[in-house]
Amino acid sequence: MSEPKTPAAPQGEDSNRRGFFQKALPLALVSLVRGAQSGAETKTAEEPKYDPAAHNYAMGVDPNKCIGCGRCVEACKTENDVPREPFYFRTWVERYTIQRGGEVTVSSTNGGIDGFRPASEAGLLRTFFVPKLCNQCAHPPCVQVCPVGATFTTRDGVVLVDHKYCIGCRYCIQACPYGARFLHPVTHTAEKCTFCYHRVVKGLNTACVEVCPTGARVFGDLKRPSSPLQRFMRFNPIQVLKAHLNTEPKVYYANLDGKVG
Repeated sequence: MSEPKTPAAPQGEDSNRRGFFQKALPLALVSLVRGAQSGAETKTAEEPKYDPAAHNYAMGVDPNKCIGCGRCVEACKTENDVPREPFYFRTWVERYTIQRGGEVTVSSTNGGIDGFRPASEAGLLRTFFVPKLCNQCAHPPCVQVCPVGATFTTRDGVVLVDHKYCIGCRYCIQACPYGARFLHPVTHTAEKCTFCYHRVVKGLNTACVEVCPTGARVFGDLKRPSSPLQRFMRFNPIQVLKAHLNTEPKVYYANLDGKVG
């Protein structure tokens, strides 16, 4: 017995099918190519290649706006996993109390993380707050004294520590004229402010600047004329800490009192 044959499609129907696939296949290929190109363009737009040579990061601080709330210190510890024990800070706030006789007292209880109690009114002339941190020097003494090259300057102007190379010798801690470094109690390597480098290379702000309620801190790029930092420096008299040391700090203070060291 012969096997039943599948009925052949009518000639017109077969012709219509061939015509459909002949037209649909090129359109599908074009759609796939365009989709791939669009996806590549979107990925490029969302993830532009970071060029460190195109940036030069710095920070501005206006002590007149600082209220000593300590939010910047708390945000820094949280963002960068800084030890909670006292005396370990990447940034801190100092209070300067000036008496009528000219006596100056500087205090920074627990780095200012909990704020400050009201100063005694007896003999008080004035008081103000000064945030401090690593000054990201253009000529950093810490880099010069490191015997293994663990402390280095990036092409975008930030001084960092490579913990894989750091031997914990403390030379950089002793060399820093701003007291901005400490030895991590667990890793036994040098620690300091990094300008939240892991954030800024992604276009984000530093943690301390982001939480400041009064705008006392301004972060920016010296190579960008539109940077908020450029405006800060144009409209304020600018000073740096320990200018006589010629380290060329890149933390710029506005209206800084001469008694601040």
